Amino acid sequence: MPNSFANLSQLTQAGPVRVLLVNAGEAEALSWSALVQPLRLAQRLLPDGLQLDVCSLAEAAQPLPEQHPGWQLALLVGEEGARDPDPELCRAAIERCRQAAYWGAVGAGVLWLAEAGVVGGVRIALPWSLYADTEDVPSRAVLIPQLYVIDGRHLSCCGGAASLDFSLTLIEALFGAALQAEIKEALCVERVRGPEERQRVALQARFGALQPKLSEAVTLMETNIEEPLSTDDVANLVGLSRRQLERLFKQYLGSLPSRYYLELRLRRARQLLRETNHSIVQVGLMCGFSSGSHFSTAFGALFGNTPREERQRKLAAS
Repeated sequence: MPNSFANLSQLTQAGPVRVLLVNAGEAEALSWSALVQPLRLAQRLLPDGLQLDVCSLAEAAQPLPEQHPGWQLALLVGEEGARDPDPELCRAAIERCRQAAYWGAVGAGVLWLAEAGVVGGVRIALPWSLYADTEDVPSRAVLIPQLYVIDGRHLSCCGGAASLDFSLTLIEALFGAALQAEIKEALCVERVRGPEERQRVALQARFGALQPKLSEAVTLMETNIEEPLSTDDVANLVGLSRRQLERLFKQYLGSLPSRYYLELRLRRARQLLRETNHSIVQVGLMCGFSSGSHFSTAFGALFGNTPREERQRKLAAS
């Protein structure tokens, strides 16, 4: 698990973890039900470790009693395609969530945070179908194509089925892999998609005809994992100068091409370590690392553990 999510475990040191979920949509909406059901199971299995409070948008806007302890983690949840919430209620609910140690949103709620100007400069996992709605957002967040992300105190998830992966990742981060495994079994979940995995059509939906060169460059990287191209090679193949390519990556992905490419290869390596029986050396070579020490160092810098530790976790869970 990335260090950023692992840091959530510190919330368990002061007694039960208090979590607030604000539902701005329907109870049967996928983003909501996939998020809340694993957490309800966790509360049932660990009643002294988790206090889960759920409320509507209107209820979240009500004042709290003076002695209320507040929450350590709070999320605003909205469904794509749902009617826009009342602006005043939404602002009040956002302010309620912001009082928590870790806070954020799921689904359309991520867009509402951006529109409120409270995630400027923060990496957010906005649903790809809502990218077009960010053109007039005053405080620019860094849109990333992943399923979910934690950036400092900020949590975001693109919603839909990814809410289940997000919820189970939160449970593992807070209470450990054993509780997550028990809940996975109860829900018949075979695999939890990690925060490094992408919304499948996010780049195409986000850039499409607007930034075809950027989309083409990323596709080149994704199809040349085992024998990585140089930044100059990628730039030449898409018909840009190196400087132009770096400017595009910095503006739209918040990263240099070389860094983005390295993380892409490392995420692929992590997936192979989790899902295949290839040796660690083989995985490194398959992802473009001719040096085992370079592979291990780069992997540890991104994920906080070594390839060997990642493989041991896979074996322990099987």
